[in-house]
Amino acid sequence: MFDVKKVTADCVEWIRDFFEKNGKDCSAVIGISGGKDSSVAAALCVQALGKDRVIGVLMPSGDQFDIQFSYDLVNHLGIKYYVVNIGNAVKALSEAIPFELSTQSVTNLPPRIRMSTLYAVSQSNNGRVVNTCNLSEDWVGYSTRYGDAAGDFSPMSNLTVAEVKEIGRYLKLPAHLVDKPPIDGLCGKTDEDNLGFTYAVLDEYIRTGHIEDQATKERIDSMHERNKFKLELMPSFNPEI
Repeated sequence: MFDVKKVTADCVEWIRDFFEKNGKDCSAVIGISGGKDSSVAAALCVQALGKDRVIGVLMPSGDQFDIQFSYDLVNHLGIKYYVVNIGNAVKALSEAIPFELSTQSVTNLPPRIRMSTLYAVSQSNNGRVVNTCNLSEDWVGYSTRYGDAAGDFSPMSNLTVAEVKEIGRYLKLPAHLVDKPPIDGLCGKTDEDNLGFTYAVLDEYIRTGHIEDQATKERIDSMHERNKFKLELMPSFNPEI
């Protein structure tokens, strides 16, 4: 059984310990999408550090249809925030590259520009960047390397989607933020549409090994193997000297 009270308290203490060792006076800088992951991660940081040491960064790319969710979160937590529209940066870089970008490149460019934005804000505000990935996404590689997969510390990378949601409810976050259907904000589809299976199925498989549909099992296993490199250190040559 998932003990949400204990796990939440342990995670808050872990965040405090990280900052004690890696920046006693630093702030947590976090990209705010208005979804469950950034909402819960921000709330955990507020619990650990206080709202005055958490900075939210809203980064729409042009017009964002659900930007109000992000405003709801920062207003609910009472944290300082900046709005940085990355639309022109994405457009300028896309146009500067002298060939047509692949679909994957187009999809992954905004999250990588967002991460550059977060580090610019962080370095100018004595900050540490929060990674908001969860175990379920990491398990199947549903993240952008050097984009949303980057960060200085990761409070939820060993928590499934279901567990993240439970923490969000325990911390009394607004229900529409915790239960908002997860979307990547890039191609207009939900995460589950893109993955081809639900997080409920994935979470059960991760925690218990149980899964009913063999085709889904094979798909998850294949994605897990193919994307392990995203969580590993870069291979480096070690000469015999």
